[in-house]
Amino acid sequence: MFNKTNLIAGLLVGFITFSIALLMSLGSEALVRAVNNVFIAIILLLFVIFLGIFFDVLGTAATAAQLAPFNARAAKKIFGASQSVKIKSNAHIVANYFNDVIGDISGTLSGAIGAGIVVSLVNQFSVIDTVLLSGVMTSLIASLTVGGKAIGKNYAIINANNIIINLGVVLAYWEKYTRIELFKNKGRA
Repeated sequence: MFNKTNLIAGLLVGFITFSIALLMSLGSEALVRAVNNVFIAIILLLFVIFLGIFFDVLGTAATAAQLAPFNARAAKKIFGASQSVKIKSNAHIVANYFNDVIGDISGTLSGAIGAGIVVSLVNQFSVIDTVLLSGVMTSLIASLTVGGKAIGKNYAIINANNIIINLGVVLAYWEKYTRIELFKNKGRA
């Protein structure tokens, strides 16, 4: 059974995902077209794959971290500790955005960039078999993404608290300089 809050939250996530994906897609497409260089496109592809892995690590760490050390640090007023508490207390939201939203966008973008690289290579070297090259490109993207996320998840689980402490510090600086809080609640569990 659906409730109104979950429906609104789902629609909001969908809209935010659409907006981020559109901006990232247009930006990467414009960059690939402007550069028109396969080497630069491959660097961009690797960067997009890395971003997907990086955010997957952050989302996994948020769910695997233990709250007690963050509460202890927050009680001592250590910079970034209250943000770490907020991250852990909102781990389901953090994981949804980082693992699912950013991860899915990165996967879609890496596929689009890979297709662009294939088209560029086929145009430059007409003897290349398009079907074979597409298959190899898809396999490379999938293996880098899945393998990277497998390694990243293991790292995130083992180092979850340290990752969230560092993310809390980054978030604290963000809030200090932009005066924008990403989590309005106190973050106490």
